[in-house]
Amino acid sequence: MKTITTSHTTTSAAPASVFAVWADMQTWPQWNRDTEWVRLDGPFRAGSTGVLKPKGGPRVKFVIERLEPDSEFVDVSRLWGARLRFDHRVTPQRGGGCAIDVTVSITGPLAGLWSRIIGSGLRESSQPDLDQLATTAELRAAAAAAQPA
Repeated sequence: MKTITTSHTTTSAAPASVFAVWADMQTWPQWNRDTEWVRLDGPFRAGSTGVLKPKGGPRVKFVIERLEPDSEFVDVSRLWGARLRFDHRVTPQRGGGCAIDVTVSITGPLAGLWSRIIGSGLRESSQPDLDQLATTAELRAAAAAAQPA
């Protein structure tokens, strides 16, 4: 397995708020600048499949390989001759909020080729996208808290 990039940020949002943004895949293009659209075929849980359309790229099928609510989820995209893996982790912080980490890696016989084709774009967008995810989770949590009971 070859690691393409890792990103880290912190947020005042709770882990559940971050996971709510991740689970709402159809809204990913609002905070993920590389994504044109995402379609999840079923609920946000391990084993669910979907299709994602990166901006300027072909549609890519993916599967949610593992999901531990409010803690971790892993999705794997199927590329020709390779598997692109996104590990998403949330760690609660003392005093509130959480740390968010994403690692993107690739395996398979054509991993090196795919890494050269898409690696620089993933490295450029991973941190800004993660920062925007944190901001989105904070804004949604604040909006939910402002709603009358």
